Amino acid sequence: MTGQAPSLWRISLAADSDTVAAYEDALDPFCHAISWIATEIENQWQIEGFCDDEPDRDRLDQAMAAVAQAFTQQSPQLHIEPVAARDWLIENLQSFPPIHAGHYFIYGTHFEGQVPPGRTGICLNPGRAFGSGDHATTRGCLLAMDHLAKSFQFARMLDMGCGSGILSIAMAHTWPRSMTAPITAADNDATAARVSAENTRRNGVRSRIRPVTGDGYKSVHVRHAGPFDLIVSNILTNPLCRMAADLGRNLKEPDRGGAVVVLSGFLIRDSNRVLAAHLSQGLHLVTWYDIKGWRTLVLAR
Repeated sequence: MTGQAPSLWRISLAADSDTVAAYEDALDPFCHAISWIATEIENQWQIEGFCDDEPDRDRLDQAMAAVAQAFTQQSPQLHIEPVAARDWLIENLQSFPPIHAGHYFIYGTHFEGQVPPGRTGICLNPGRAFGSGDHATTRGCLLAMDHLAKSFQFARMLDMGCGSGILSIAMAHTWPRSMTAPITAADNDATAARVSAENTRRNGVRSRIRPVTGDGYKSVHVRHAGPFDLIVSNILTNPLCRMAADLGRNLKEPDRGGAVVVLSGFLIRDSNRVLAAHLSQGLHLVTWYDIKGWRTLVLAR
């Protein structure tokens, strides 16, 4: 029927890794649902928010300007458009179909089918946290862990930058008998830690995963839980390089059995920077996985 008012409005903008959480908070009063995901441009995230009524453009601009001023940046370009509620729902469900990655089968809470025989099912509601399994970087980490499971047992594991908790959940399912301590799922975003905790409960592994919020390896929770014999970190190029020395200090030493590191979140062209930063910590390259222009590195000490 023509002339009918739109049933939903979409607000979208781009942000970098330093500001994405702040812009999300600024959007929160206007929206009833917000999501954000890494793009193929390094250090850029796409944020989308949905609201029932047309948002007040002036108030939105003021909210975005306040964040931009706090970070001494220019205000991001806002896109506001009407969408049909039914189309929005279908679009989002279709954008998260079940995903196969090695022996893992990742599916959303809307999935009504059965986990294929012989597969490890992981049920997710990514919410506002990165990590639904569909991005090449997450898939690379899952493939790496699938391969490691054939040869390694790990006692203490860390998911640094846990997002939705997908990689922590995969660890818990893959090495259920070898753990001597809960898997530490760390993120500097409190929302991610909450989403991770929700997803671990959904998958029946809550008692074996400890979601924590803090400043990377400086977090007291991370320092007390280590040293680790498996660290998986799917974040971005620059943070990975900056955190390389801290990763080295929190990794088990060779005289105590050595350890494995899985790193992702960067394009192939940036992988040499990440590799060099971690080779300087006494690690050596084991293998890598390239998917759609993104690379995942596996290193060992």
